[in-house]
Amino acid sequence: MTLAVVEDHPVTIDGIRLWLARDPARRVELVAGGATVESVLTGPGASADVLLLDLELDGVMITDRVAGLCADGRRVIVFSGHREPETVLAVLDAGAAAFIAKHESADHCVETIVAVARDRPYVTPSMAHALIADDRPQRPRFSEREHRALLLWFQSMSKASVARRMGISEATVRQYIDRARVKYAKIGRPAPTKAALLARAIQDGLIRPDEVGEYRSYAAE
Repeated sequence: MTLAVVEDHPVTIDGIRLWLARDPARRVELVAGGATVESVLTGPGASADVLLLDLELDGVMITDRVAGLCADGRRVIVFSGHREPETVLAVLDAGAAAFIAKHESADHCVETIVAVARDRPYVTPSMAHALIADDRPQRPRFSEREHRALLLWFQSMSKASVARRMGISEATVRQYIDRARVKYAKIGRPAPTKAALLARAIQDGLIRPDEVGEYRSYAAE
């Protein structure tokens, strides 16, 4: 897996490179790093699996860049010292796959990058705090089957695996997920991506952060 980092402090980029090198499996390679989005996305960084983005560059907040980068199909992880709940929620709503506070550990950083590169959800402590603290009142209702399908899907299961586990068709699983997105869209809280839908579900108490992890297959059990 490859990583590009937008960060205006070279010592921070060096620290991230060291964290990745200490990973016993050497799962992630840092292929580009720089102080601006444009410089990093020119060359090897343009095709990196994950983009790690500092929200404040040269004293300027670039929160408004997150939505555009995500719309371009990039897996964006926001990496910032600005960890106020409203900031975390804003970047998740804009499509960021995850948020890492700069005070969080190297393990959280590496595991978040690996999870996002594999299109798996990962909830960092700062994300959990912001999502649980969100008290926006509009919350949709889900049936027991819809809730079960969403939970399994958030646990890194494919839609086909969810269907087998629940004894239903894959089309029905897709219907449950699409129905959840429609319910959120109707109340003005769209959730177009898996990360956004997970964020909504945690905000509304439908899913606990500690429930999101890798599932064990029937074969493993």
